[in-house]
Amino acid sequence: MPHTSDYQMAKATKPALKLEPAYRSQLERGIAEQLEAAGVPVCFEQMKIKYVIPEKEHTYTPDFTAGTIIIESKGAFGYGAHSAKFGGGDPVKERQKLIFIKQQHPHLDLRIVFQRANTKIRKGSPTSYGKWATDNGFLWADKGQIPEEWIKEMKDQSNG
Repeated sequence: MPHTSDYQMAKATKPALKLEPAYRSQLERGIAEQLEAAGVPVCFEQMKIKYVIPEKEHTYTPDFTAGTIIIESKGAFGYGAHSAKFGGGDPVKERQKLIFIKQQHPHLDLRIVFQRANTKIRKGSPTSYGKWATDNGFLWADKGQIPEEWIKEMKDQSNG
C-alpha cells in the first residue's frame, strides 16, 4: 500500500467543465487515447511524488498513474518544452531522477514508454534508452504503445 505521506493525489473537485488535460506532446496524447480506448481511466499528472536528491527534496509529477503503476512517456531524455521545469534539461539528471524515485519508492511500479527505445542515451554511446531502462530495472515499452499486459494490470488497479 502506498504511503500517503510520500505522495499526494490531486484533490477531487466538482466537475463544472470537462477540460482536456494539457498534454505536452503527441506521445502523451497518444498514450492517453490508448488507455481511454482500452477502458482504463486516464489519470494524467494527478499524483505528486516526493523524492530526494541527496540533501534536497524534489517533487516528481508522473505522466500517467493507475494505483501504484506509473507510466512515464519519454520521447527523449532532457529535451522538450517542459524538461527544465520538470527536472530535465540535463539528460543525465533526468535519468538519475527516475533512478532516485525507483529507489526511494519501491512500492511504486514506475514504467517507461519510449517513443524510440533504440535511441542512444548520448551521441556515440553504445547504450540505448531501452538498454538503460533494462539495466536500471525499469519495465519499458517502445513506439509510444503501452503493452496489453500493462493495460490489464492498470485496469485491475483502477478497479480496486
